Amino acid sequence: MHFSCGIVRPPYEAGSCFLQVTSGCSHNKCRFCTFYKEAPFSVSPESEIREDLQEIRDSGWKVKRIFLQGADPFLLSYDRLKRIMDLIKEYLPWGVSVGGYGRVDSVKNKSVEQLKLLKEMGYDMIVFGIESGDDAVLDKMNKGYHGSDIVEQLSKMDEAGMHYSVIFLYGLGGHDYGMGHAIKTAEVLNHLSPVRVLASGLSIFPDTPLMEEVRSGEFVEATETEKIQELYTFVKTLDIHTLLDATNVSNMMPVYGYLPEEKDKILAMLKQGADEQGEERLRMRRDSMRSL
Repeated sequence: MHFSCGIVRPPYEAGSCFLQVTSGCSHNKCRFCTFYKEAPFSVSPESEIREDLQEIRDSGWKVKRIFLQGADPFLLSYDRLKRIMDLIKEYLPWGVSVGGYGRVDSVKNKSVEQLKLLKEMGYDMIVFGIESGDDAVLDKMNKGYHGSDIVEQLSKMDEAGMHYSVIFLYGLGGHDYGMGHAIKTAEVLNHLSPVRVLASGLSIFPDTPLMEEVRSGEFVEATETEKIQELYTFVKTLDIHTLLDATNVSNMMPVYGYLPEEKDKILAMLKQGADEQGEERLRMRRDSMRSL
């Protein structure tokens, strides 16, 4: 199999098959990100995709789900994504659902009608790392879009009926900015219909521009207690039907449940956990992390 770097996936895609169709990240400017730094962006040639699909078929695995590799394979044009699905159906003809990561601006080059056709082909559950809906934070972190772009582009996904998840990176606004960041991000998402909201706590790693700002004093990291309070405010403000999944390793206080049905339970867990754990214990756990 052709993989230019390690497998990157959300936790719930652990049982999926992985197929590289792009390498690296087309943007690669986010100040906090550690992924894809060693792999320049490129589009996989059809010959490599064929070789990998042949290897999957030869393995005897009756794959039901493929999660495309690369930071944003969904940026590929409609025609290219259609061709990839044609190849998948040629080698794995029993019917396969296909997902992957995408940036918000990956949707710009596709019409609603094209998104509907991609959904009919088998594309579904795309993961968008929006991270924030706060324009000041998005600018600071070099995300390359604003909250209005998130609403405009992901509304096309809603109209097309293609399911998607979003990632919220709490703590990204830094010390004393969590409440505003949480509220602005939730207000953006309140215009949309993601089936899952993946919440992750900011962890700052040594090989990032953001760590350089921490060392220089330009960026002051939120305390762990602040981060939990930010997640609490985000959940409280969120007013959509979705699944909140804050269970990956970056969450010092993991919570999981359907909104709005389990909102009160989640809020109670966050409040109790913050009171019981304490800043020192939470910080020790954060500092022990070496990767995501």
